[in-house]
Amino acid sequence: MVAIQNSSHTLTSETTLRDIIKTIPTTYFEKKPLRAWFSVLFSVIAAGLGYVSIAFAPWYLMPLAWIFTGTALTGWFVIGHDCGHRSFSNKVWVNDLVGHIAFLPLLFPFHGWRFKHDHHHLHTNKMSEDNAWYPFTIEEYEQGKGLVSNVYKLIRTRFWWIGSIIHWGNLHFNAELYPERQRDQVKFSYRLVLAFGAVIIPTLIYTVGLVGLINFFVMPWLVYHFWMSTFTIVHHTMPDIAFKDKEHWHAATDQLTGTVHCDYPAWVEWLCHDINVHIPHHISTGIPSYNLRLAHKCLEENWGEYLYKTKFSWELMKDIGDRCHIYDSEKCYKTFAEVDAANS
Repeated sequence: MVAIQNSSHTLTSETTLRDIIKTIPTTYFEKKPLRAWFSVLFSVIAAGLGYVSIAFAPWYLMPLAWIFTGTALTGWFVIGHDCGHRSFSNKVWVNDLVGHIAFLPLLFPFHGWRFKHDHHHLHTNKMSEDNAWYPFTIEEYEQGKGLVSNVYKLIRTRFWWIGSIIHWGNLHFNAELYPERQRDQVKFSYRLVLAFGAVIIPTLIYTVGLVGLINFFVMPWLVYHFWMSTFTIVHHTMPDIAFKDKEHWHAATDQLTGTVHCDYPAWVEWLCHDINVHIPHHISTGIPSYNLRLAHKCLEENWGEYLYKTKFSWELMKDIGDRCHIYDSEKCYKTFAEVDAANS
């Protein structure tokens, strides 16, 4: 569902990201320590309430406690996300410290994610460059026949919600995937995560048993990855949003029109600090999460007809899972059935 409205600016091949950024007031880029630390306090309290609910909920309410806690922990990721983009604090060491602390309960390596995520922002929806939910070409799909293509089929259809787990395990614990200059930081982050896991998991088993480990860690962690998978696939994947070859990719056009604004239930938006108000974030990563809605309003006023807006629903996820499979330069995507039929 694309929202169409009048715009005061026209998007052309000459438009630059700087031109779009200039339509957003500079005050929306300012870091406000009180707002930033209030977000931290809010997420700490929310997660604390979630863990209390797990401790005292009867068995039939436990799924609700898992969902609430995992969603609150997703808010921790968003705080770390601001830190990774240096939009939490003006001090690098504060961003790194808070980012690592926010990511630790999620067993997520901060620097490894930060470097890969920065690459995603530089090459959003660019084939062979973007590392977030990019679609296989027919050639990649055929070459990967077997385990790779079968896993790809799973996460592009009804099992999209495990995509984040595969991305987490595949990219962030191998320093060889990073340039030499980044490897020491990558190693520091994943070693810290491994050390944290080596302490917290046995401690949970010792204090609350295997059932407690599942209740307090595994299930909220899976809910967190459900939201990570859902948010990130929806951010740039729609049947009519194209990935493009390098020669046809244009930074301003593809960041503005290739990013999706998706409305979720209010409690999800609150707990996750408006991360799904995502278009302004791809115009500039310097906008703190607490200013995303203000920046989005400016984009609506100035570039409204180019914004892709939708609302979360299971029907939306079904549509993505049914249609957004294999890259096609002419119509964005081909389905697995179309590709398999053509090659049979």
